[in-house]
Amino acid sequence: MDATTNALLIEGEAPLSLPAFDRIRAEHFEPAIHRAMRLHRSEVDAIAAQAAPPDFDNTVAAFDRCGALLARVTAIFHNLTASATSPALQAVQRALAAPLAAHHSAVYQQAALFERIDAVHRQRAALGLTPEQQRLVARTHRDFIRAGAQLPPEARAEFAVLQGQLAELNTRFAQNLLHDENAFTLPLPDAAAMAGLPDFVRAAARQAAADRGLDTPVITLGRSLIVPFLSFSQRRDLREAAWRAWVGRGEQAGAHDNRPVARQILALRQRQATLMGCANYADLKLADTMAQTRQRVWALLDEVWTRALPALDRERALLREAMASAGIDHPLEAWDWRYWAEQVRQARYALDDAALKPYFALPNMVAAAFECAQRLFGLQFVHRADLAAYHPDVAVYQVNDAAGAAIGLFLQDNFSRPTKRSGAWMSSLAVQHRNAPGGLPSLPIVLNNNNFARAELGTPTLLSPDDVRTLFHEFGHGLHGLLSDVGYERLSGTRVLRDFVELPSQLFEHWGQEREVLRRHARHWQTGEALPDALLDRLAAARRFGQGYETVRYTASAILDLAAHESATLVDDVVAFERELLAARGLPADTGMAHRLPHFQHLFSGDSYAAGYYVYLWAEVLEADAWNAFGEAGGAFDAAVAARLKAEIYSRGDSVEPGAAFRAFRGRDPQIEPMLRARGLLDG
Repeated sequence: MDATTNALLIEGEAPLSLPAFDRIRAEHFEPAIHRAMRLHRSEVDAIAAQAAPPDFDNTVAAFDRCGALLARVTAIFHNLTASATSPALQAVQRALAAPLAAHHSAVYQQAALFERIDAVHRQRAALGLTPEQQRLVARTHRDFIRAGAQLPPEARAEFAVLQGQLAELNTRFAQNLLHDENAFTLPLPDAAAMAGLPDFVRAAARQAAADRGLDTPVITLGRSLIVPFLSFSQRRDLREAAWRAWVGRGEQAGAHDNRPVARQILALRQRQATLMGCANYADLKLADTMAQTRQRVWALLDEVWTRALPALDRERALLREAMASAGIDHPLEAWDWRYWAEQVRQARYALDDAALKPYFALPNMVAAAFECAQRLFGLQFVHRADLAAYHPDVAVYQVNDAAGAAIGLFLQDNFSRPTKRSGAWMSSLAVQHRNAPGGLPSLPIVLNNNNFARAELGTPTLLSPDDVRTLFHEFGHGLHGLLSDVGYERLSGTRVLRDFVELPSQLFEHWGQEREVLRRHARHWQTGEALPDALLDRLAAARRFGQGYETVRYTASAILDLAAHESATLVDDVVAFERELLAARGLPADTGMAHRLPHFQHLFSGDSYAAGYYVYLWAEVLEADAWNAFGEAGGAFDAAVAARLKAEIYSRGDSVEPGAAFRAFRGRDPQIEPMLRARGLLDG
């Protein structure tokens, strides 16, 4: 199979083009990726074999240019396996997991290449490099060290073997979870089963059934469907069934049981840490973060945990009061919390999602996000109906700057479907840099994936305020990729330290809550009426309600992650470990946590967030303080602050140390108080 028959080996001729998705087949990937790996190795070997002494251009910049074909093909592959998978693609994913990991290890453990990079690193201060070039040398050198390049030969080989085993286990974990999420449906066969459900939930349940070829409306485990079901259903027995299926993902005995998979992953990661001379895996991972140490992470988690538990107690008292008023005397259980919280929210704030959602039609909220990007950064999003993506759900936009020049493509894939993993995320088919082979600039092709419950044909998908937050969050990541303005691929866009990457995304959430934006775009999908000021007032007043619940659930998962990865002893039973740790911490049984270990995809489908789930909270400290800069300047669209935000945060990628980037934007280090105040956790 060659370039004439394998669509993956055909590059688009236009500067901004998409792969020929209609011609790509699952069987194309193995030969294309193996060819790309061979080419990458030959490029790397050529750098290592040079007779010329190592310098920045012939070694570090040259290495940054390597592997263009592999990067392009694996980007297509990973996006399809996440967003439009199939049994054939999953089989290829399993087959390629270990070879891709072995290839990565072979490149980053190549002794002669590392000698050259190490030599440049040692003399970098004397080479007359720009600050960005010095940053590239430092980051590339660290990548090699963290891949085991400095280990003795036997340890280096073992580290590589562990990487391959982990890649296979990560793939199995993700596929097991997708199986469990697709295997469950809760039928709603009659009016009794639908009791309490607003029209938008009933419509979404009908559409979920239609998507699966079923006649009876169903509740699935997609967040945009199960959360409103748990919030509105009057059928406590059905709420319990749905909740147990949701929290039990990955914990079913048999071929798709993630408990032994998670245990093996933890054990192999600990062995890697030992080989690298670290006491535990958390120490290994945190060494390359803003936090640096477990002690700094624990200080943040402990501070928030101790403040969140009393806030949770206050919320629980309100829920129990509402239950008593309704004549309910059974204990408050985890599957009851969202239902009674919704009752309290409606009673205290005269606010409910059923009344709000008609004002949050998905097309309007997409337009709102685009307009915010235009007002802040001068961007224009032009729909490109002529470019076909990998699924009919996906909308493709050309992104132009204020002068009308194209800077990238943006793909938005908003709907849940059985072939798509759960959650919401940003990814790329290409990243911005100016170091491509041939000297041509590379423009970014950025994707946003959401999992909103699709509306029935003929009506727009309606979002909850939480869905709107998710839409803007992922769009913030997208802007981080689209606005990148760096010279080198390794430093591009979102390739920053993990506890900095959530700053641009979490910060952009604020514009989705801004009154000026909602007045303009939050309009009733049937009447065109703007969201009334009274509802805007109640929405703002209700924003802190439930923060105790959400904070405890998130922080419990972050605590669990860090504790599991700082344990130097084998975690033999991940469920028992989870139960005992959180009981000791005082997690109430009626609250639960955001993610349990058997379905904790952030931790076990890859290593990006392993020992790092705390990063959302760390970044929230940064973004809450950053958002205050707009308030201090007098408005959410202040031009000077927006220009500084673009220049110092969104466009910098990893070309600047993140603490320095934040100081350049804010004028000082971040303060924790704005985050605590925003969550309602600050005394006084």
